[in-house]
Amino acid sequence: MHIRDILSNSQPSLSFEFFPPRGAAAWEDLYQTIRDLESLKPSFVSVTYGAGGSTREMTHDLVVRIKQTTTIPPVPHLTCVGHSADEVRVILERYAAAGVANILALRGDPPRDQPDYDWKRGDFRHAADLVRFIREFNETGKHPDPRGFGIGVAGFPEGHPATPNRVDELDHLKAKVDEGADYICTQLFFDNHDFLDFRDRCRLAGIEVPIIAGVMPVSSLQGMKRMAELAAGARYPAKLVRLLNRAQTSPQAVERVGIHYATEQCAGLLNEGVDGIHFYTLNKSRATIEIFHSLALDAVMP
Repeated sequence: MHIRDILSNSQPSLSFEFFPPRGAAAWEDLYQTIRDLESLKPSFVSVTYGAGGSTREMTHDLVVRIKQTTTIPPVPHLTCVGHSADEVRVILERYAAAGVANILALRGDPPRDQPDYDWKRGDFRHAADLVRFIREFNETGKHPDPRGFGIGVAGFPEGHPATPNRVDELDHLKAKVDEGADYICTQLFFDNHDFLDFRDRCRLAGIEVPIIAGVMPVSSLQGMKRMAELAAGARYPAKLVRLLNRAQTSPQAVERVGIHYATEQCAGLLNEGVDGIHFYTLNKSRATIEIFHSLALDAVMP
């Protein structure tokens, strides 16, 4: 089922993101997390992709295992960087053969050892190019679903670091939608005003597809610093920083603050009629499960 079908049948959608671990023990921990969260009946789960396609095989293996052993629709990330058109075609053929129904099409980040990566060298300079390629693949009839893959793209409520001009940023996002994207899943944010303003500006720009909000419960100060580095320079509001500073001597207190803050975020988003909430889980289940139960989100799932 395409994500757009899920969104049209039941809103808000509630979904999770995982990343492929590297060690055998971490894999087993992740599968337990997936089992724990499966009981919440999520709308879908997404699986990340390393810079330059560095976790390509691990992403594929995790996606296929979720597809084969759970009831949750998996959505693999697919990036432009480091891939030729032929390589992307092979990836799409493998996912189609496995019955995977959706792809999240991203520009991606260049490998860390290539700070001067030349985007002009590849077949895909922008995520819109990848969306177009997937749409054209759909038209070949190689997917068991006659419609082919459903396609999601990323949005950035706090702005994309590579596009400081917010007008240009919306133009790039609209280009992705115009090429065939079905929905937008946003980068994580910690201030709902950023998301609501972003959603309003999308509508003013003629972007009418559903917009899913990305939320990450802070579970540790170390994780918070890491996400600030990875998540396009995530902005932490003073209110959250003040609470975390007060709790910093106790890891348990930091986690409680993070869960409480994310719970309030989700409640506010639901009150504003959000199309969906996507939890960045960091491969952990505890925080997400607590938020679900606190807001009775499990009661609204089909």
